[in-house]
Amino acid sequence: MMSDATENGAPAKSPRRRARELAVQGIYQWRISGTDAAEIEKGTQAENNLGRYDKPLYSKLLRGTLAQQETLSTMLTPLLDRPLADLSPVEFSVLLLGAFELTNQPEVPYRVIINEAVDLTKTFGGLDGHKFVNGVLDKLAPQVRAAEVAARRK
Repeated sequence: MMSDATENGAPAKSPRRRARELAVQGIYQWRISGTDAAEIEKGTQAENNLGRYDKPLYSKLLRGTLAQQETLSTMLTPLLDRPLADLSPVEFSVLLLGAFELTNQPEVPYRVIINEAVDLTKTFGGLDGHKFVNGVLDKLAPQVRAAEVAARRK
């Protein structure tokens, strides 16, 4: 009988976590190559070794983030300590995804979204990128989830 662990004994990633990882990779691909969401999604579906992932969530995250990238970028820009163009492609991708989720997925608690973004940055990004991502999304959350943030702080 198989367990819910990977070969190295680590717990298997949830289908939602894998969907977020694939969405970040797709956003990264778009940022680097300009490939559109439909092409990226088609390429992902053609892969056989991606493990279990929540396909509807992946599609929603990838397509939604790329469709709203201008609005999301405008929202994030005042919260940054450097121009958006100077961000690493990983930090940029994770921040866009986090901003999309904060503004479009009210059913997911804002702390979960920020924690997922931090974990994604730790997985794919540079040494301290997760601290930067955490700080930016912590500033964005009260702007887009004011009631939820205020209730948590009480």
